[in-house]
Amino acid sequence: MLESEEAARRLGVKVPTLYAYVSRGLLDSHPSVDGRRSLFDAEDLERLARRSRGGRRVESRLATVTTAVTQLRDDGPAYRGRPATDLATTTRYEEVADLLWGAPPGSWEASALPDPPSLGTSERLRWAALMAGSIDPLRADLRPEAVIAAARRLLATVVEALPLPVPGDPGPPGADGGPVAARLTARLVPAVTPELISTVNSALILLADHELATSTVAVRVAASTRADLYDATLAGLATLAGPLHGGASQLAYSLLADAQRHGPEQALNDTLRFQGTLPGFGHTVYTQGDPRARVLFGCFARLADDDQRVLLAEVMGLAADHRIPAANVDLGLAAVTWATGMAADAGRTIFTVARLAGWTAHYLEELQERPLRFRARAIYATAG
Repeated sequence: MLESEEAARRLGVKVPTLYAYVSRGLLDSHPSVDGRRSLFDAEDLERLARRSRGGRRVESRLATVTTAVTQLRDDGPAYRGRPATDLATTTRYEEVADLLWGAPPGSWEASALPDPPSLGTSERLRWAALMAGSIDPLRADLRPEAVIAAARRLLATVVEALPLPVPGDPGPPGADGGPVAARLTARLVPAVTPELISTVNSALILLADHELATSTVAVRVAASTRADLYDATLAGLATLAGPLHGGASQLAYSLLADAQRHGPEQALNDTLRFQGTLPGFGHTVYTQGDPRARVLFGCFARLADDDQRVLLAEVMGLAADHRIPAANVDLGLAAVTWATGMAADAGRTIFTVARLAGWTAHYLEELQERPLRFRARAIYATAG
C-alpha cells in the first residue's frame, strides 16, 4: 500500500488530483491502521495509469519497483519507517543493517583472505568482494537467512581488507572484530577517538540506502537474474565507481582543499569554470537542503578547528550569496573527512561500505519478485 504522496508521484499527478480521482470513483483509498492517512493499492494505481493511456502499457518504463526498504521524505530517507537522521545519532550501523534486512542480530566476522595486491582503495574493495565470493562454498544459496549471513561476512571482509594508515601497525583495539564503524575508522585515520568512531558510524547510517539510486538499481537487476549476493554487489560496486555517483564527496573534498590553499572565491570560481557545477551542492530530492548533511555538519563542528569552521562557513556563504542550491550530504561527508585529515577518497570509501547494507536489503526484496522483470525496449534508429 502506498501513501498519498507516493501514489500521486506514481500517477504523475498532484495530490489534490489524486483525491479528485477518489471522489469520482476512479480510485479507492484505504485508511491506515492509525486512521490518520489514506493508502492506495499499487495494482489499482497501475490499472488507472493504463486506463489513462488508453489501455496501453508504457514500453519505455523499465519496471515498476515497489519497495518497503526506504522512503524519501522531506526530513530525509526513512528506513522501514524510521528517519535515518534519528538513527544516525542513536543507533549502531549493524543495528540499522539488521533493520533494513528485517533480521535478528548476528555475527559480523570477516572471512580470511590472502594478502591483497597493491591496489587503490576502490579497487581493493572490489577485489575483497570478488575474493570473498570465491571462498564461499555455498554462495548460490539464496535463502534469506543465508544471504544475510553472507552479507555480514562480506561487509566485515571488505572493511578489514582495507589497509591500515601505518603499514605494519596492528591498529587500535577494535580494528579487527569490533563494531564496523570502529574497524573502518581504524583504516581511515592513524589516531582513532570515540568521537571519530561516532562520526563514521553516523555517516554509515545516513548513507546506508537512498531508495533506487543508480547502483541500487544495478544490484536489483543482478538479483532479478538470480545472481548471487557477491556478483550483485560487484554490479553495484562497478556502478558506484563512476565519478557522478560514489565519487561526488571526493570532488567536494577537493573543493575544500582548494579553498584552503587559494581562498574560497578562487576555489569556487575555478571549480565552476572547469566543472560547470559545484560538487556538494544541490539535490534533486531535497531542494530545500539535504537533512543528512545537517547531521554531518554537526559532527564537523565538533571535530574541526576554528579555521576550518570559518572556511566552510565562507564557502557555503559565498554559494548562498550566488543562489547556488543548498549543500548536500556529499559536502557534509567531505567536510568531515577533510577536517579530520583523512585521505581525499575516504568519503567514497565510507559511502561504499555504507551502501552495502542497502544493497543487500534491495537484493533480498528483489528475490521475492518475478525473475528477469527488467527489460527495457529500444527505439531503433538508422545511422544518419
